[in-house]
Amino acid sequence: MSDDQPAVKDNQGASRIAPSLENMNEWPWWLIIAVFLGLLITFLIINNEDWSKAFLFVIKGLRVTLTIAIVGYLIAIFVGLFIGLGRVSGTSSLLGVIYYNFATFYVEIVRGIPMLVIIMYVAFVGVPLVAQGINFIGEWLLSIGITGIGTGLAEVTVRNFSNSARVTLALGMAYGAFEAEVFRAGIESIEKGQMEAARSLGMSYGQSMRYIILPQAVRRVLPALGNDFVAIVKDSSLASILGVQDLTQMTRLRVAGTFLAFQTWSILAFIYLLITVSLTRIVRYIERRYKAA
Repeated sequence: MSDDQPAVKDNQGASRIAPSLENMNEWPWWLIIAVFLGLLITFLIINNEDWSKAFLFVIKGLRVTLTIAIVGYLIAIFVGLFIGLGRVSGTSSLLGVIYYNFATFYVEIVRGIPMLVIIMYVAFVGVPLVAQGINFIGEWLLSIGITGIGTGLAEVTVRNFSNSARVTLALGMAYGAFEAEVFRAGIESIEKGQMEAARSLGMSYGQSMRYIILPQAVRRVLPALGNDFVAIVKDSSLASILGVQDLTQMTRLRVAGTFLAFQTWSILAFIYLLITVSLTRIVRYIERRYKAA
């Protein structure tokens, strides 16, 4: 009996260790490592002069980054809703056919072009064309005797459009194509019977879409819309290609002046990660709340 007792103890010890190992496998190790790195960078920013100066210099571009992201996203929502409605419009009338094909053309073209190319195209092709169009309207107003607003429009030049405005417009137009598909998917996920029931109650197509379909569709696509906002915050870093002094451009300027590439780029990555992780947690919270409702 005494020879068997050690074996029993070993089995009992192994059975106690196994659950603890299984629990460790379930730990969010990625989050633990990320928190550790964040705390390390925070410690260096507080206690190291090079890191603190780099942080204070880079953070100056935060306001520009958030402004570009928020305004660009609002433009994207407006464009996406307009184009998305065109994607689900009927083809029973000539106007519906034109609306549908215009929306489809917009989505297919814009989604097939890289974001950087869209920004450059809008900045150096689209904006000059818009300026010329404004000048044409101004000259026409002057020709019919309207001098006040006509003179102002006739004197508009490309310089009146800042680079940050160009980037914001480009991001809004580009993400508008993605949001259009999000809205289209949300609208098509609503049962067709609800539209038929609304029409049978005497509502027009527009009223049915506004009061019955869209409120439900928007609720279903909120997580996707939130994820796209996180994405546009990250893509706002492309504004630095036009010299806009956002977070990325301020980082480039700091590195060019001090050659402290490791510290400065690490701070930039830390700031973007902090913003996107925070936004992602908010999106997940909203998603869980609406699922529970």
